[in-house]
This record gives sequence, C-alpha cells and structure tokens, in this order.
Amino acid sequence: MGIASFGKVDFHTGDIEKMIWTDEQIELLKTMWVQGKPASEIAMTLGSDVTRNAVIGKSHRLGLSGRPSPIKKNKSKGLNIIALTERMCKWPFGDPKKPDFHFCGHPVEISVSYCAEHRALAYQAPKKPIATPRY
Repeated sequence: MGIASFGKVDFHTGDIEKMIWTDEQIELLKTMWVQGKPASEIAMTLGSDVTRNAVIGKSHRLGLSGRPSPIKKNKSKGLNIIALTERMCKWPFGDPKKPDFHFCGHPVEISVSYCAEHRALAYQAPKKPIATPRY
C-alpha cells in the first residue's frame, strides 16, 4: 500500500474522504514528473480521485526536483547585431555598452522591423485627448 494519504473535503456534507497513494500511483507520478508532464495531466492519468494540487503536494513531500514552470516562457539569449538578418526582430534588450546586450531575433514579416509581440509594444494607438470643457 501507499506511504501517505490526504483528505478531500466533500463541501456538501463536510465529510473528509481519505485517499491513499498506491505504490503504482507514486511510481507513475515520479516518472511523469521527471518527464516534465503538467501536474493536471498527471492527475488525470492517476485517476478521478487525484487532483492537480494533490500531485503537486505529493511531489513536494517526495522531494522531487523543481521544474521550470510551463506557464513561463523560456526566453532565448537572443542575437547580436552580426547574427541578425532582415527577417529577424530587431527589438533590443539591455544596455548596448554591456556584453549581454542582444536583440530578439524572432521571425518577422517582410519590411517589418519587429516581431508581432514587440510591434504591439512599439506601435500603440494614441490615447483619445481629454475634451476641454466649453464655457
């Protein structure tokens, strides 16, 4: 049998349902966790009585290593000016005087300097002027 249990509250009755982790569930959790599967996918694979939060809690109690968040974007280091072509985003990052200065480098449409994300930042519609009252 499993090594730990957790409670799930039935909000209609107030009863606490105990769920025991089986050895098979724990092994599957460990395998999928190392593969980088999202906690919600692991929970669905483990069964209807296992929630995403239960998976996260169990992984922490088991001491499984942290992983990069699937929500956060993995930003690339970017490119230097020599590596840029006319089909790459030229949005600058950092101080040009420092060695870690770089450009976005994502693909762009013909005759456009920035990728869609940086174009949205660079070209914003003007705000409507505040009307001055007439007296």
